[in-house]
Amino acid sequence: MDEFDIHTSALFDPKRKQVRENVSITVDSTRGIIMRVYQRGDEGDTMVSKSGDIDLRGKFVMPGLVDAHTHVFLHSYDECDALRQKRDESMTERIVRGVNHSRTALLAGYTTYRDLGSEGMQACDANLRDTIARGLTPGPRLFVATKVLASTGSFEARTENSLGGHCVPSQADAVDGPEECRKAVGRRIAAGADVIKFFADYRRRIMRSPPAQQHPYIASVLHPPREPNPDYMVFSQEEMNMIVSGANLAGCPAVAHCCTLEGAMAAVEAGVKSIEHVYFATDELYRKMAEKKVMLVPTLAIAEKLHAKRFDTILPQVKRAHELGVRLACGGDTGTYSHGENVRERELMIEAGIPVADVLEACTVGGWEACGGDQCGRRFGWFEEGLQADIVALSGDPHTSIEALRKVDFVMKDGFVWKRDGKPCNM
Repeated sequence: MDEFDIHTSALFDPKRKQVRENVSITVDSTRGIIMRVYQRGDEGDTMVSKSGDIDLRGKFVMPGLVDAHTHVFLHSYDECDALRQKRDESMTERIVRGVNHSRTALLAGYTTYRDLGSEGMQACDANLRDTIARGLTPGPRLFVATKVLASTGSFEARTENSLGGHCVPSQADAVDGPEECRKAVGRRIAAGADVIKFFADYRRRIMRSPPAQQHPYIASVLHPPREPNPDYMVFSQEEMNMIVSGANLAGCPAVAHCCTLEGAMAAVEAGVKSIEHVYFATDELYRKMAEKKVMLVPTLAIAEKLHAKRFDTILPQVKRAHELGVRLACGGDTGTYSHGENVRERELMIEAGIPVADVLEACTVGGWEACGGDQCGRRFGWFEEGLQADIVALSGDPHTSIEALRKVDFVMKDGFVWKRDGKPCNM
């Protein structure tokens, strides 16, 4: 057993949503867990240190961060839109990118990713998860969905010459009817999924994409309708109920992509663990979520980019959800914007008016709950005996300076140090 102590002067306790002073943590690096959390007394007291101890006094120490909505095989849409990534980038290139993204995420303080869809990479997210877990490459602990569930012809990258994966790798496990939904959940579990993700709604119509297709480029028809490609329901209530019940049988959470109020209400009624996005919410929806203990992952960081024209109405919705008692987890749809910039989601939640302590809790304990809570098979996200030793330190206190969120000085995952004094190590 290889034990050492980590000494802190300011440690954020997400369970209490308070900063504790002069706390030390004993870590067993062989098993990667916390052995003991103890109070040292006044800072003036003699602190007994031994070889191998880590001194994080003077820094803001908190549990490793959890991003509850990521896509490890995507890179920023500012670099390349989704269709071209899936159409033009080889599987090998996308795997290499995923490895790089994982390293970048870990160094940004994210020790856990809930990866909600492999985006045309089949079950490679489960393979990458296992590769990281075996110590072959550094990265966050991954909880993966493999392929998402959607109905026929709904969530697929498509062109005007092809429908459903002839020239673009299939993104979804396309199913119709309750019985097919039940079987699809079984396929996802067999493929290694930790999470079942389904689309409650999506844009069903053909879209001209990528932006530059030919010359002269004609983006659309001459006189487009007010909403050229609106979101429509993808599954019925009965189908959603079957997906959630199938996931429950397998002991894993079901989560739903929802961009319409109708889709969100149906997903909540089905009993999902969380709903993602929800940019057209109401008090009725939020009260129902709070009653049924359904979490919200607002993905503000991508909404800021894709819904810029109405973003000023989206931010207050998230604050309202918080006021009405909806449980929040922090995830920005990372991958659609750059891995390593995950922090933007926390910044926007604070900008929305959610207290800093609640945001820090949402990206630690809240993240663990979004991943499934005790269904995860391990505990992380706070400081307690037996939990995974995931610890990060910031060079400043985010309660007094939001800029501190971007200053990750130290990263430990499972008792192993990956960043120290602001520099990568053991990479």
